[in-house]
Amino acid sequence: MAPGRPPAGSPRRELGAFLRSRRDRLAPGDVGLADGPGRRTPGLRRAEVAELAGISTSWYTWLEQGRVRTSEQVLRAVARALRLDAAETAHVLSFVEESPPPADAPTWVSRNLLSLVRAMTPHPAVVLDPHWDLLAWNAGYAALLTDPARLRPDQRNLLWLVFHWPPARALLVDWEQEARTLLGQFRSRAARRPQDPRFAELVSVLLSDPDAARWYERRETAGFQPSVRHFRHPVAGDLRLRYVKLAAVDEPGHHFLAYLPDDRASEDALRRLQAPPERA
Repeated sequence: MAPGRPPAGSPRRELGAFLRSRRDRLAPGDVGLADGPGRRTPGLRRAEVAELAGISTSWYTWLEQGRVRTSEQVLRAVARALRLDAAETAHVLSFVEESPPPADAPTWVSRNLLSLVRAMTPHPAVVLDPHWDLLAWNAGYAALLTDPARLRPDQRNLLWLVFHWPPARALLVDWEQEARTLLGQFRSRAARRPQDPRFAELVSVLLSDPDAARWYERRETAGFQPSVRHFRHPVAGDLRLRYVKLAAVDEPGHHFLAYLPDDRASEDALRRLQAPPERA
């Protein structure tokens, strides 16, 4: 007898939907199989994925339906069969054992971390919680983007700034690539906490943006990679800033982000950006 289905919104259902989306995007030729007659829908059949992964068709079917738990070994085999990249594989492996998510991080920032953020000026720096809500920022961050203190508390979020703060699309030169990458990272986090009300609220807000809705529907995922972001600021001009992310060991769930200049021109631009205006 097949195991029962878990409730909608459970992590196992999310994993199954992700596997189905990746199975649908593959053609038989992509994995060395012949495209025989009678194939009416795109993508691989479940039996084909099961054969490539070395598991039974029934087990793979139950896995897609969210009916079973499974091991890291099986998920790695399925990831190889579906030709998943490193970020997608990491996303799939995050569902192993379906352990409960960690407790929410505190909504306050310690004096030490707050001092570090302030000391980074003129380099922009910010502290994020697990939902990517902005908890603390410095004058450099406010000058580069916008002062979060001027936003409503529910808008003080990195994804909200990228998708719903109008200047973001002009400020980030490669906005689409940056936005898709950030959304993919966020989706991987939100998928593991389907009952978290703040994640649900943020997903609802994001899906009101047509671009975010389209990319979210594709179940795109991404892992964090250090990168150089190109800004075109209306006051400072072009800036190339390295995006650095560190986990706060003494504040589980909090992350420290800093934007460091990638060249001397960007260093000078950051200083000019915060210089007080000259008096006439």
